[in-house]
Amino acid sequence: MSDQPERLPPGIANAIDYERLAPQVLPQGHHAYIAGGSGDDVTLRANRAAFGRWAIVPRLLRDVRGGHSRLTLGGMALAHPFLLAPVAHGRLAHPQAERATARAAQATGTCLVASTLTSTTLEEIAASAGPSRCFQLYLQENRIHTLDLLRRAETAGYHAIVLTLDAHLQLPSRSALASGFVMPRECIAANLASYPQSSVPAPALDAGESRIFQGAMRHAPTWDDLRWLMQSTRLPVWAKGVAHPDDARRLQDAGAAGLIVSNHGGRGLDGSPATLATLPGVRAAVGPGYPVLMDGGVRSGTDAFKALALGADAVLVGRLQLYALAAAGALGVAHMIQLLTEELHATMAQAGCATLADITPDHLTAALPC
Repeated sequence: MSDQPERLPPGIANAIDYERLAPQVLPQGHHAYIAGGSGDDVTLRANRAAFGRWAIVPRLLRDVRGGHSRLTLGGMALAHPFLLAPVAHGRLAHPQAERATARAAQATGTCLVASTLTSTTLEEIAASAGPSRCFQLYLQENRIHTLDLLRRAETAGYHAIVLTLDAHLQLPSRSALASGFVMPRECIAANLASYPQSSVPAPALDAGESRIFQGAMRHAPTWDDLRWLMQSTRLPVWAKGVAHPDDARRLQDAGAAGLIVSNHGGRGLDGSPATLATLPGVRAAVGPGYPVLMDGGVRSGTDAFKALALGADAVLVGRLQLYALAAAGALGVAHMIQLLTEELHATMAQAGCATLADITPDHLTAALPC
């Protein structure tokens, strides 16, 4: 983690190499926090393991000389199906934080989804990012603050609101706790710094009330909150955190512009299924043509190919983004995106797919155990 001139670290041949390098470039506690999920990291590991359950069947004699990975998503013309996922506290990885990530997004034509909890304001991110950008929103306890975030995102030229629905209750990873990690004082949520914190303490719980149900979940989003939000902004609203087909159908019927199949990178309910495992059910529930994205464990172009074959239109990259940022700032993030795209192109070519539309479930088969 440095503010020295950017240069690519040696030995990076594949995108996943940035993950292998991360323990060398991040302080131990920072790495433990970024790499950890929740609880015993069961879901975190499941996200990665799910990709190994599928093999890609190569095809022969296909003419792919006109091939490309272009797509249109939510009105945005993109060169590839990799989005930079919303990640909090970018300053943990690099002094320039999300400003560096935004420059990488602009240089590579990548859609950046900026988090509510960034170390840099959404306005500063928009000034450095390319034209394809979305704003990830956490509903605030005070609706006035939520409305202000919406207006700021609209004014700054974000294309859509990505509403996270599955992260109101998060239990820390045991590995992060064991490392003794404490959030540094300089890592503040820049977007929320101007909003006065409520001086009214949370109401005391009555006898028999739960610290979870009547405490932590007191302000968790509901369907009424979703309806209010969609009526309060002119931007399309995507729903992030979807795992169950019934929720997917209901969100589609409610007017969500698209869905992101996600378990918050394993930071939500520990023991929940991998996103790659729930993706086909969500796709079947909403039908073809409706935008569905996924995140969770993507580390290579072959991972992305498998997700696209199982129903995703695009994938989001979170931890790998922070690892590349820590290793080489904006240059590292841009290099990581380039590597992912080239890996996807190589996989598509060998599978006989000239375009993303050619990728289907027929290109996958169950992987044999080693």
